Amino acid sequence: MTPRAPRAVDVVVVGAGQAGLSAAYHLRRAGLRAAPAAAGSDDDGAGTFVVLDDAPAPGGAWQHRWDSLTMQHTHAVHELPGLPLPAVDPAERASVAVARYFEAYERAWDLAVVRPVRVRSVRDVRDEPDRPDVTDAPGRPAAASGLLAVETDAGTWQARALINATGTWQRPFWPSYPGRDAFAGEQLHTHDFRSAADHLGRHVVVVGGGTSAVQLLLEIGRITTTTWVTRRPPQFLTRPFDEEWGRSVVAAVDARTRAGLPPQSVVGVTGLPLTEEYQRGIDDGVLVRLPMFSRIVPDGVVWHPRDVPPAPGHQRADVLLWATGFRPALDHLAPLGLRRHGGGIVMDGTRVASDPRIQLVGYGPSASTIGANRAGREAVRDVRRLLAL
Repeated sequence: MTPRAPRAVDVVVVGAGQAGLSAAYHLRRAGLRAAPAAAGSDDDGAGTFVVLDDAPAPGGAWQHRWDSLTMQHTHAVHELPGLPLPAVDPAERASVAVARYFEAYERAWDLAVVRPVRVRSVRDVRDEPDRPDVTDAPGRPAAASGLLAVETDAGTWQARALINATGTWQRPFWPSYPGRDAFAGEQLHTHDFRSAADHLGRHVVVVGGGTSAVQLLLEIGRITTTTWVTRRPPQFLTRPFDEEWGRSVVAAVDARTRAGLPPQSVVGVTGLPLTEEYQRGIDDGVLVRLPMFSRIVPDGVVWHPRDVPPAPGHQRADVLLWATGFRPALDHLAPLGLRRHGGGIVMDGTRVASDPRIQLVGYGPSASTIGANRAGREAVRDVRRLLAL
C-alpha cells in the first residue's frame, strides 16, 4: 500500500487547550487560514495552519476534571483572547462549563481543530531524506527549508514551525516508594479521581502538597477519614495574589527554563492561598499535614520513628490517592533532541533556544490559564519573524 503523501502547512499547533487555542487565535490574526480537514483544497500549504488535538471533544484537560469540581472551586478561569467568558453558574461542573466555552471559541474563530488525532513524533525532514512518506513541500526543498514532519496516527503533516501546547494532563507523575506494589488497597492519581462518594467509609491517604491535594482532602473529608502527607511542609500564604506576585512567579519559573532546568510547579513557587475554606479545613483537623511516610505496607503506610513532627508510626489505609502532579507531555518531540541532561529544555521565552522552529506554550512560566494566553501571543510573534509572515 502506497503511503499517503504528507500535507503541508506553515504551522502545526499540537493541543487545543487554553494555550493552543490562544496560539491559533493569534495565527488567525496574523492572516493565516485554518487548513481544511480534507486534503486537496486550495487552502493546503502556504498561508495555513492546523490545530491537532487528541481529545474526542473541545475542552482541553478541563473536560477530564472530576465531576464534583465546580466553577466556584477552580483557579480563576481566564477568558481566551477575542471572546469574553460568559457568566456561568458557580455550582456548574467545571468540566462542562469550560468545555462549552472552548467549543464556542473554536466555532467563533473557525479554528477547524482536527480531532481526535494523536501526534506520535516530530522529526526534522533533513534527518530522513530517504523516507518514502516524507516528501519535499512544493517549491520548498526539504534540505533548505528545515521542514518538520509531524507524524500522527492519521497521517503526516509537514510544517515550517510547530507550536506545542500539549500541557501535562497526559503525564501524571507517580513517584516510586518502597512497598508500593505490595499495597492491597486501591491506588489512584488525581488524573483518575472522579468522586468522593467512591471512597465512602474508606480511609484515604492523600499524598501531595498542591492545590489539587487540598481540594480533594476537603471534599473527601466531608464523608470519610483522611490522612495528608507531603514531602515538605505546605506554605499557606495570606498575602494577596496580586499583579506584583504574578510577575515574581513568572520570573522565577522563567529563570529555570532559560537555564534548561525542568519547570517547577506553580505551588512550589507561590505557596497555597489561605482562603476561608482552607482555614476551615485547618481548624476542622482535615488539613493537618504529616511528613512523608518511609514505606508502604499491604494495609497502609509506615513512618520511621525519627520523623518530625511525630507521625503515628503506622496508618491503616484503604486508598492511596497520589496528588503528585504532572510532567510536560513532550515525548513526541524526543526525535529532535531538545532535552538536556536532567530533562529540561533551554528556553528563550516560548522559543526553544536550540531550535527556533519549535515553540512551547503551556510550559514553564506559561503553565497557567493567564500565562497560556500571553504565551500564545508571544509564540506567534516569534513564528511570524521566523517565517517572515
